[in-house]
Amino acid sequence: MSPGFTATDLNALRGVRTPEQGAAIAIRLATRPDEGPTGAFFDDAGVVPW
Repeated sequence: MSPGFTATDLNALRGVRTPEQGAAIAIRLATRPDEGPTGAFFDDAGVVPW
């Protein structure tokens, strides 16, 4: 999963997203139903093709 360009200590707070915005995708995936999608790369918009 990708939290996007999130402002953290790692990038000297230069990210354009807040930590709360960056965490939203992790929370959504961690709390998904058992029958939810797996085995893919996700961002806020859904599955990221690669």
